[in-house]
Amino acid sequence: MNRMRDIVSRNRAWYCLACGKCSAICPITRWDTREYCSPRLLVEKAINGDEDNVFKDPLFWSCLTCNRCSQLCPSNVHFSGFIRDSRALARQAGHLGDCSHGDVIRTWGQMMTNPDLEPNRLDWLDNDLKISKDSDILYFVGCLPYYDTLFKNMDIEGIEIARAAIKIMNHMGIEPQVLTDERCCGHDQIWEGDLETFQSLAGLNLERINQSGARQIVTTCPECARTLKLDYPKLLGDHGLEILHLTQFVSRNIADFGFTPREENSKDRATYQDACRLSRHLGIYDEPRELIKALGFELTEMERTHRASLCCGTSGWTACGRASKNIQVERLTEARATGADLLVTTCVKCQIHFRCTQQGSQSSDAVDIRIRDLTTLLADRLA
Repeated sequence: MNRMRDIVSRNRAWYCLACGKCSAICPITRWDTREYCSPRLLVEKAINGDEDNVFKDPLFWSCLTCNRCSQLCPSNVHFSGFIRDSRALARQAGHLGDCSHGDVIRTWGQMMTNPDLEPNRLDWLDNDLKISKDSDILYFVGCLPYYDTLFKNMDIEGIEIARAAIKIMNHMGIEPQVLTDERCCGHDQIWEGDLETFQSLAGLNLERINQSGARQIVTTCPECARTLKLDYPKLLGDHGLEILHLTQFVSRNIADFGFTPREENSKDRATYQDACRLSRHLGIYDEPRELIKALGFELTEMERTHRASLCCGTSGWTACGRASKNIQVERLTEARATGADLLVTTCVKCQIHFRCTQQGSQSSDAVDIRIRDLTTLLADRLA
């Protein structure tokens, strides 16, 4: 009980006013039909010391940790942090969430904790993509190569995103480093309570990044950006690295970027999906929108956008069920309602989840909209 009390205190759950604002906007609360669940009720169970019932609550593993409730809370309760820390406690007690892909993704993360592992990380590089062994800038690829294989039937932009990132940097006169033995950043592990695996992955990555001499890390994955920027320093100590999502990196150099919107596409309409980790977790809202407009698109916003944006429906590959699918259908329907020709994402997971729903049994004209990653769009429009 003392361990749960520590988590309650650390995440300000004592200050919950039971006002119900979190329940009103939680997408899982809206769609989970097993029993009524909400962030407020889950916090109440924790405050009452009802640890076992916290772990059994329907929201406990299905929570998207999208941070919407935390931003809206008048008492500044850190609900996403409460869920993350409580899941670590649950794991110690033998409770695990259900992996939505048969433990494949968990397994490759655990395999990468072996320091003697020599992964083949650079096969995706084309001959015309230039990288360096001593650049101050390092491109952190993340799990794109693995997603490309696991979800190849969905025609996602996995490796295409990584190639596009290098192409953009080369166009800017930059030949970044790419680690030959990069590991998974550990995002999913920390949010599923597997701190041991997270710390192993983070330690190996930091060791190799420090050996590279790079001081600026650029990634195309919002989850990698959030993990490297916020979680590594918190759990392993300050690393002194500057962590940027590619949209930030390009926006800083937009005046010298040298791309020209294609005239024939200048009237295309696009709408934008705020990835949770990039937006509410890192506060990056404007840069992706500025780049979409710079490419010549007319940006048409969805009904819920910026801080109020609706998540893509699942997080950490855990508990992707009926509620998640309903959320995805709801969001894709919002995107279609804008009249846009294209839904632009900055997170490969958003693309995976939306494409999965488009190809599933719930697919219909209401969710039929083209989906592209902003990185590949930028690479396509290079002058």
